[in-house]
Amino acid sequence: MSDKISQLIFEFTKNYSDPENKSPFDEKNPNIQVAEKNGNVNLSLSVSSQYLDEYKKLGDLFKENLSKIDGILSVNVALTSEKQVNSSSNNHRKFQISAENVIAIASGKGGVGKSTFSVNLAVAISQLGKKVGILDADIYGPSVPRMMGISGKPQINENKKLIPLKRYGIKCMSIGFLISIDTPTIWRGPMIMKALEQMYNGVEWGELDYLIVDLPPGTGDAQITLAQSSKLSGSIIISTPQDVALADAIKGINMFKKVNVPIIGLIENMSYFICDKCNEKHYIFSNEGVKKEAEKFQIPFLGSLPIDKDLRIQSDEGKPACIDKPDSNIAKQYLEIAKSII
Repeated sequence: MSDKISQLIFEFTKNYSDPENKSPFDEKNPNIQVAEKNGNVNLSLSVSSQYLDEYKKLGDLFKENLSKIDGILSVNVALTSEKQVNSSSNNHRKFQISAENVIAIASGKGGVGKSTFSVNLAVAISQLGKKVGILDADIYGPSVPRMMGISGKPQINENKKLIPLKRYGIKCMSIGFLISIDTPTIWRGPMIMKALEQMYNGVEWGELDYLIVDLPPGTGDAQITLAQSSKLSGSIIISTPQDVALADAIKGINMFKKVNVPIIGLIENMSYFICDKCNEKHYIFSNEGVKKEAEKFQIPFLGSLPIDKDLRIQSDEGKPACIDKPDSNIAKQYLEIAKSII
C-alpha cells in the first residue's frame, strides 16, 4: 500500500471513534486493517456483536467517503467478528512451563529469517549468563535442529516427560526431533494443538530464565492458541523492509494486541548487504521500512540485521554466529539485542 493513500485513508477514518474501545480509527487501532493494491482498497473492521449496528453505519460511511479520495478506484469494507480474550481468564493457562520469561518470535510471513533470529538470540542470551531453552513451534517447517546442529530423539524420564536435547548449553525441543527429516507434516488443527501442548507440558524443561519460542509464520490458529494458552512475557516480530512483508508484520502486531501480549520490539532482518568488493551497504529490500512502522505504532525498534553470507553458512552447519565467530559484527549485533531485551 502506498504511503500517500494510506495516510489519506487514516486521515479520514481517525475522525471516527471505535464503538468498542473508544479509540480513533488510526494506524494504532487493532480493530481496523487496511490493504490497497492498484487503487483497490480492502478495509476490515473487527467488530463485537454488542455494537454491530454502529459498525455497520461506520462501514457504509467509510465506503462512501473513501471512494471519493483521489487515487482510490474501489473500496470494499468487511466486518469480521472474533471472540475477544477476557484478560481476567488469562490467569489460567493451558500450557504451563517453569520459565521466568517466555518470548515468542513471530513473523507475518515465511522466509524473513525468523528461525535464524530465534536460534542466534537464544545463544546470545545464554552467553550473557542466563538459563535458556528454545522451543521450535514451527510444526510445518522445523529448522531449529539443523540450525543448532543437533539431532537424535529425546528420552523419556520417570515422570513420562520428554527430556529436551541440549546444545551450546541450551535446552532444545522441536517436532523435528520426533519425525523423520524427510517426512512432511500433514496435520489438521487439533493434531497441531495437541503437538504444541505436548512440547510445552510434556517436556521436562526444568527452571529457565528464558524460553524462546519460534512460532510458525502467519497469524493462524497455532499462533493465536499459543498466545492465549501460554504465559508469554512478550513477542518480537521479524520483518524484511519491503512493503509485502511489512503488510503481514502489521497483521502480527494487531494479533498480539488483540490477545493482550506485549510487543517487545520489531527487528528489520535482511536490511542491507555489504558488498565484498566496494564494502558499502546495498539496500536490496528497501530501507528502514520496519523502523518507520515501529515509530508509527510506538513499538521499540530493536535493530537492523544484514544479509550475511557467513550467517547462512553457520545456519546450515548448525554453528550459531556467537559460537562460530563471536568477534564478528553479526555476533556482536545479536549480543546487543540480547542485552537490550534483558
